[in-house]
Amino acid sequence: MKTKKSSKKQIPKRSKKSSSAENNGTIGVKKQYLKTGNLCNVTFRLPQEAASDAAVVTLVGEFNDWSLNSIPMKKLKNGNFTASLKLTCGKEYKFRYLVDSSRWENDWCADEYRPNIFGGEDSVIKI
Repeated sequence: MKTKKSSKKQIPKRSKKSSSAENNGTIGVKKQYLKTGNLCNVTFRLPQEAASDAAVVTLVGEFNDWSLNSIPMKKLKNGNFTASLKLTCGKEYKFRYLVDSSRWENDWCADEYRPNIFGGEDSVIKI
């Protein structure tokens, strides 16, 4: 006699050490808290849909004094752009993506958004 298997899917528990905007990790910000407790490895991802025709995307924010070219993002085969940084825990950072040195994009999965002095909004990440 065969026993009927449960149709309930097992949902894995999220690690307290990391979080992601999407379960598949393809968009948004991924946070991985390091064992030292005061640093977090943060991977920023801009999806292909936000920069489909982009040649260059840079990560710009408070963590690099809003430098327009100090953190170039790597373009992946799937068209997404990514960059990783180690940021200090217990802080919040405003940031944006600069696409082809001419167009600004916010992170679609930021922790929050705040108005900026240019009449737009900045993405905010809380570590």
